[in-house]
Amino acid sequence: MSDHLERREFIKAALLAGTATASSNILNTSYAAEGSKSPNEKLNLGVIGVAARGGANLSGVSSENIVALCDIDEKRLDEAAKKHPKAEKYIDFRKVIDRNDLDGIVCSTPDHMHAMVITHALKKGLAVYCEKPLCHSVYEADYVNKLVKQTKCVTQMGNQVHNFPGNNYRRVVEAVQSGVIGDVRRVYIWQAGVTHFKPGVRAVASEAPKYINYDHWIGPAPYRPYHKTHFHFAWRYWWDFGGGQLADFWCHYADLPFWALNLGYPTSVHGRGEKAYKGENDVPNKMSLDYHYPARDGMPAVHLSWMHGGERPEGTEAYKKGTAVLFEGDKGKILADYTTRKIFMDDGSTAKAIKQTIPDSIGHHKEFIEAVKTKNLNTTCNFRYGSVLTQSGLLGNVSYRAGQKKLEWNQAELRATNCPEADQYIRRAYRRGWELA
Repeated sequence: MSDHLERREFIKAALLAGTATASSNILNTSYAAEGSKSPNEKLNLGVIGVAARGGANLSGVSSENIVALCDIDEKRLDEAAKKHPKAEKYIDFRKVIDRNDLDGIVCSTPDHMHAMVITHALKKGLAVYCEKPLCHSVYEADYVNKLVKQTKCVTQMGNQVHNFPGNNYRRVVEAVQSGVIGDVRRVYIWQAGVTHFKPGVRAVASEAPKYINYDHWIGPAPYRPYHKTHFHFAWRYWWDFGGGQLADFWCHYADLPFWALNLGYPTSVHGRGEKAYKGENDVPNKMSLDYHYPARDGMPAVHLSWMHGGERPEGTEAYKKGTAVLFEGDKGKILADYTTRKIFMDDGSTAKAIKQTIPDSIGHHKEFIEAVKTKNLNTTCNFRYGSVLTQSGLLGNVSYRAGQKKLEWNQAELRATNCPEADQYIRRAYRRGWELA
């Protein structure tokens, strides 16, 4: 293992000296991607964020050696350490990544910290598992996409439904790609009422509990006094930290049409919404969005509509689904959710049997673990895929925040050509000392 350590120390030294950058070939020789572990040897993992989703992800990788645990909440950190007493405890994620005995990082922080952890870990040559949405801003999603292509590290976004028990998404993808309903030009996604939404008021000056390192929690976001209305979980509903219901669930539901139809970057995005509640949270709890994707690989252009918070497409009440994804082809329709799927042929016939072409999942976390051990850069939710999927969802929020204007999107320039006021939401400002690596 000494050769790996020496080479990784060289990478770190080169970065500090300015001789290696995000586009440098030096970073292409990642430690994790070299697969130093045999299939039966356990990985050394650092877990950043250890409760809530972090607790679930920690459990998901607990078959490996958990050598480092990190959280800004000492109570949560101590609780996780009871199950992993040999792991060292940290408050600062950067100190975890600075270790020289890691094979990978598992990140389950709030959204506004994702890109901070990801970029530090990738530049260190580590494999990275990170919760969805992959990043907090459109710029970060694009930056991570480029960085992971250059570093060639193993990655997996925490989009667990992609590999859900039962393999339902795989069967839906097979059905769409089989052509049983013909060419698909229209997709609808609707989600039931915002059951997780917690209205809150903007915080007044308050002191964080002594067991919380609040400065590290705020990280790159603009500083505001601590208050429970924007802390654990509730952070999702303030723009400084999260992206509301859209950012929370887009990657789970839009994953299905992105996978089945090989969608990429949209040509236009139009987001509308309203705040139909009492409280001062930044994000709307009702949204309706339209995305247009160009033709690709012999498939026609796609118009995708997303609705949440009570909105739903006209005429879909008959399906009796509070939340669903609907593919409309020129021969029929496919209705699906996490665990179910139905095919409706326009001529009333019974749909033909669909041949299985996608292997069943071995499990979302297990896929990441096995990928690190076998140098497999093509996990089903790798960051190349996850960054593109994430970016579309975030663009919906940009459209809403820029006056609910329709954005004409230019991916090469990373801007809305018709809406310069959107620029401030595409790339956020970072608090001093917490700039993106």
